[in-house]
Order: sequence, then C-alpha cells, then structure tokens
Amino acid sequence: MLGMGLVHLLPELPGPLACRTWAAIVVTLMCTMAASTARRRILGRSRARGRLARHWMAWSLLSALVGGGVAAARAEARMAELPPADREGQVMTLSGRVGSLPQRTAGLGGGEGWRFVFDVDPAAVGDGAGPRVLLSCYQMPLPPRAGERWRLDVKLRRPHGLMNPRGFDQALWMLDQDLPAAGSCRSKGQQRLAEGGFSVDALRQALRDAIDRQLSERRDRRGAGVLAALSLGDQGAVNAADWALYRDAGVSHLLSVSGLHVTMFAWLAGAAAGWAWRRSAPLCLWLPAPRAAMWIGVIAAGLYALFSGWGVPSQRTVGLLAILALLRQADARWPWPTSLFAAAAGVCAADPWALTQAGFWLSFCAVALLMAADHRAGLGWRGALRNAWHTQWVVTLGLAPLTLLLFQQLSIVGLIANAFAIPLVSYVITPLAMLGALCPPLWTLGAWCVALMNAMLEALRVLPLAVWHLPWPPVWTQALGLLGGAVLAMPWPWRLRIGGLALCVPMLWPVTFRPAPGQLELWLPDVGQGGAAILRTHGHTMAFDAGPSWGPGSDAGQRVLLPLLRGLGERRLDLLMVSHADQDHLGGAASLLAAMPIARRLGAVPGGEDCRRGQQWTWDGVRFAVLSPIADGDAPRGSKALKRNATSCVLRVDAAGRRVLLTGDIEAPQEARLVREDGVAGLRSEVLVVPHHGSRTSSTPAFVRAVAPQVAAVQSGYLNRFGHPKPDVVARYVTAGALLLNTVDCGAWLWRSDRGSSPIEGCERAKRRRYWLRLPPAIRASNEALSASTPDLDLEEPVPPGLAP
Repeated sequence: MLGMGLVHLLPELPGPLACRTWAAIVVTLMCTMAASTARRRILGRSRARGRLARHWMAWSLLSALVGGGVAAARAEARMAELPPADREGQVMTLSGRVGSLPQRTAGLGGGEGWRFVFDVDPAAVGDGAGPRVLLSCYQMPLPPRAGERWRLDVKLRRPHGLMNPRGFDQALWMLDQDLPAAGSCRSKGQQRLAEGGFSVDALRQALRDAIDRQLSERRDRRGAGVLAALSLGDQGAVNAADWALYRDAGVSHLLSVSGLHVTMFAWLAGAAAGWAWRRSAPLCLWLPAPRAAMWIGVIAAGLYALFSGWGVPSQRTVGLLAILALLRQADARWPWPTSLFAAAAGVCAADPWALTQAGFWLSFCAVALLMAADHRAGLGWRGALRNAWHTQWVVTLGLAPLTLLLFQQLSIVGLIANAFAIPLVSYVITPLAMLGALCPPLWTLGAWCVALMNAMLEALRVLPLAVWHLPWPPVWTQALGLLGGAVLAMPWPWRLRIGGLALCVPMLWPVTFRPAPGQLELWLPDVGQGGAAILRTHGHTMAFDAGPSWGPGSDAGQRVLLPLLRGLGERRLDLLMVSHADQDHLGGAASLLAAMPIARRLGAVPGGEDCRRGQQWTWDGVRFAVLSPIADGDAPRGSKALKRNATSCVLRVDAAGRRVLLTGDIEAPQEARLVREDGVAGLRSEVLVVPHHGSRTSSTPAFVRAVAPQVAAVQSGYLNRFGHPKPDVVARYVTAGALLLNTVDCGAWLWRSDRGSSPIEGCERAKRRRYWLRLPPAIRASNEALSASTPDLDLEEPVPPGLAP
C-alpha cells in the first residue's frame, strides 16, 4: 500500500529504464530474501526467529517495491489508452454497448439527456477511441438501456476537469473508473442496433425499471432514486438536491451499499443456506453445516456487492469476510489489525486508485475504530441500545476530524440524524428495497419511509449551525486532529480523552491568512466557460461574477465558489458584483445568495443596484473604481447577447502601486470608449482579465496597447465550442509583451499584490503535479513561439465590431 501511494504522488510515471531498474531491484531483493530464509532454516528455529525479527525492514521494502511496481504498470497501461490529442473534438462514429446504468441529466436549456459508460467495439479502438468512454447524450430517439447496442456520432476528449484548490479531480476519477475518454453525442446519427442481452448490467437495468414502474403512479422520483441506490448501488439515481440534504445532515454514507448492508445480506443468505443444508445428511457429512453457511454467505456477499456496483465499502466488506472465513477454515486467529490490513491490501491490489478515494479511508477507519473500541454491552434490548449508541458515538467522534479534512464540513446535527436514520435505512428501507424484487408493493412502502426520513432531515437541516464549515487547516494541525479523533474514540479514561480533544483544537480553529492592509489577493477560479473572481483585502471580500450554470441544481457558485470561499475562511461577502446578465457570469449567483450573507449587491445580481461609471470605494487602503458600463447607444447593433455584453461592469482595483482590471464581456465599442475617456494612465494595469474570454469581438489593438498588461488571464472552457481564446487574440497579447494564462492550462490562479514571484507559480496545476493531470505548458516558451509565427501582426489593425465569436 505504501508503494502504491507513493506512485500516486509522482508528477510523471517512471519511464522504461526506471521500470527495468525497478524490476531488477525487486528480483534482487527477492533472491536475497529467499537465500536468507533458506539459511535461517539451516541454522535452526532458535536463531532464525531473531534474524526474522531483524529482517522486517527488508520485507517491508520488498512489499513496497512490489506494490509500487504493480501500481506503476497499471497506471502506464491506463494512460496508454488515452485517445490521441489530435483526435480530440473530431466527430467519430462509434458502435458498442451501453455498459452501465444510464443516468438522467439535464442540459443548459433544461432538456433531458443521459450519461452512461459506452463499451466501444474493438474495431473502433484502433481509430483513436478508448475501450470505454463516458458519454453525455441529448435528444436521443429512445431512452438507452444497459446492455443495448448503439451506433453514435460523438466528439471525444481526454479526461479533463475543473482544477481548483482541494476540488474534485475528474481526471483522477475517470482514471480510477478505467474511462480513458469522455464525449458528447451529436443529435444526429443516433441509432439503436440491438436490444440488450443477458448481463449483470441488464439485470440491474430491469430491476431499476421495475422500481420506476412501481412508483410512477405516485411520481415519487426521490423515493425511487433512494431505493435504486440502496438495492443496486445506483447513486446517480439520487438527485443533486437530495444529496445536498443527506450531506448536510451527515447521513450520505447510508445511501451507498455499505458494509452493513453487505454483511446483513451475507448473514441472511448464510442463515437460510445453513437451515437448508441441515436438512440433508449427505451434505452435512461432506461439509459441516456451519462451514457451508459461512462460505455460502461469503459468496452471496460477493455476488450482491458485484450486483450493486462493486463500491469501495463493498470491496472492503467482502475482502474482510473472505479473510475471516479463511482464518476460521484454517483454525487460525489473526489480530484484528492484521485482518483489516490484509483486507485493505486486497482492495488496493484489485484497485490501486482506491487509496485516492475518500470512501476508502472512511470505511477502513470506521471499522478500525469499532474494532479498537471493542465495546461489549449487556444482553437484551437495553444492551442492544447501549451498543448502538456506543457505535454511533465512536464513529461520529473518531471520524469527525477525517470528515472535516476530506470535505471541509461537519454536520452538527449528524448524531441526531444518524440516531434514527441508521436503523430506518439499515433495517427498514434497505430490506424493503431488496425484497421489492419479489413483492413490488414493498417498494411503495419503502418510498413512504424515504419521504418520512427526508421530512425529518429537512427539519434538522434548518436548525441554526446545523452544518459547520471549516477553513483549510495546515498539515501539522491535520495530523494532530486525526490523532485526537482516534484518542477520543478509544475506551480510555476521560482524562486521556480530553487530551485528545485538545489535539483537535488547532484543526478546528485554524489561523486563516488575510492580506496585509493596503494589499490585494485575487483568485480566478477554474469555472470552465464563464467568468468569476474573488478579491480579498485585509478585512473585506467580494466576488466579481459568479460563473456559469451547467443545468438544474448544478452551477459554479455551488461547486466552485462556495467551497473556495469556505476553504479560505470566509463566512460572508461584503459585495457580490455581477458584470452582466449572461448565464456564464450570473449562473452561480443564486447559490451564493442562498448560502451566505451578502452585504451589498451590484450589477446584474437580482435585487442589486446598477453599475455606474464613477462609483468608487476604498477597503483597507485598496481603491476600487467602476469604469463602465457605457451608454446603450454605444453598443453595436446586432443580437441581444451583444447588447448585454455592452452593459458589462468594468472594475479597476489599485493596491500598493499595482493594478488589476476586470472587464466582463465588453467588446470593441466599449473598449474604444474606455481608451478615449481613461487613456493609458487610467487603463494601464499589471493584471488584465481578458474581455469576453478572448473573443475576436474584444481585445482590440488600441485597448491592448493602452492596458499593456504584464499578465493577461483568460477564463474559458476546455475545447469550448466558441474556440476561445482565438489564436489571433492570443498572438496580440503575446506580441504586446504579456504573459497569457488560460484557466484551461493553469487551473485556478492566485495573484497577490505583495508578491513578486512568477505568475505561473499561482497556477493550481503547477502546484498539484500528478501523472494523470495535464501538465502546465511552458507558457512563456509557447507564447514566444506563437509570436514568432506571426511576425507581421499589426496592432493597429481594426477588429470588426460585429464579428461573431
């Protein structure tokens, strides 16, 4: 496990020479250890035991090298499946099989679509497509079903996601799921070739369809989603709003097929098998009934885990049950740490990337805490209640620091919510979800129980301080907090437990960074094709634009800005300023307004005051000035979108002699007006957020020359359909001497007015170097090469104002 974990920290995978050296070291060590073992046998047991104890480091090193070699080889094979870069964005015709349960999704316009894994036919793999791709398809002629064969026209891309501090890493998730490419289907060219045959996915599809049919009369999609998640492991069936509810209430762990569910299923299957086995004398003579029940239970647990999606909690439980069964079969007794470690090693051997998943650590740490606590309650119902309370208390206290570390939030009402949700989900809703396959009306009863649970959780979530958000703590406080949580959960005297609470204090109340008076901190988050910025002074914080909306219940405010603000320790905004009403700038505003107090609203924010040229204010020695919008009469004639762009707010910020200019989506006429009215003295800025994401309708030569930025930052989407930023616009900034940063390559970008380091060091992708991530390019070198390829570029050349982006 240690070797595998170290491989996942590498910025690049070892090359062929390093792999051969690695293999030679492993073989040499194996031969040395084999010779040493043979020598110990010759010397005898008395002297061998001492030598064996002194060789534990060699055994540990050997196992680490073997694990690292396996993980590196697996990673090399996965990375080799990535499609060629020159095939990205091209339309390809693929035929294959729907290899997962399709999940409903909604597009920007609210249209229904489907997301599913597509197993590509081997003939198409050689054309640049991976063996499995993750597709998002809209306007399909028929709803896709698992196991069906389709022919689809798709645009493929390599795994690439938003890259923000401690944010979700989509490229890593796709690597773990063995999905070397993602793609979107064209509305034309979608044809179903054949219906699904017999497979595990087809059986899961049939069961999910049965759940939907049973609950269609009640139109209870919420209940159907929870029942599908508990019986099939189909977590995508639970909508985003319900996931937010369960996460805030601290019960989201119950909505996956957990170890408790697998163990309960194994116990029921083993009990039934043991009862039937005892009815046959020949079978009992061949194998005793208790042993037969044990192995049938393990096999049943494995089949149920496979049928329900084979998640990490299920893998851990099946591995642990199998190890315990083997030990019992061999009449051996291992200490519980050894058994648990063996189960973890088995999970990592099957999936080396399990170490990068939060569920892996939560699952194994929870079991380790329960085994270490070793609480034995009395008999009867009182003993059962005491045991249930002790279990919940140990898990809640022990995992609280780890939960805060992984998710930056902790449900304060989680202890109360789990007190009724654990028995309700584990002993009522989950059995009803399983038994509904035999008696469908039980699904209706299960949906009623889900509605009851949701009502109780919603009542708890509205309580004051129901959810506690934590800023990002330093590494040393994280280590102390994890140790303190384990001490709190142990069955030790209360004096020692109070010491564990003291260890948690630095993590629970970390010291957060604030810029010095007169200084400015600028964050440009990676929000894809949209605009958003966070500006912080010594005592104030504002957001300029709120990023795009990707569909109902999903926007940049919820997924990017709120986690970033909370990680920085912000609990309120002094100002929310939205430049204009386009959805790629306004889409996340509603989430910000609902999640935290906002003192002032400016621009296109609902209920806010309009931006006006001449507005000024000063925070902590930092001066803010609104330079635009300009009169509607100066907007170019054309579409409504251009008129909205013409009303964009432009904000200039001066801090300690350094200047930042945020421009929204202004276009050529507004740029010309700014040049006339403010001139070089009013526009010259060190940092410029490039207007309109690098469209040809903006960044005129006169404006670029007047601003003369040292850094030109572009916020655009990966392989966006507009082609932003345009190559001639990029060349214009490079020729003007600016360093061009694009969030596609840079990720989230941090700039501070009190630092003079290289701007590239503020890129999140430069900080988080991993082999599966697209490495930040040599931006300066690429810009110089692009500039050299266009030596005759004339900065005076006018840009047609009505040219479409």
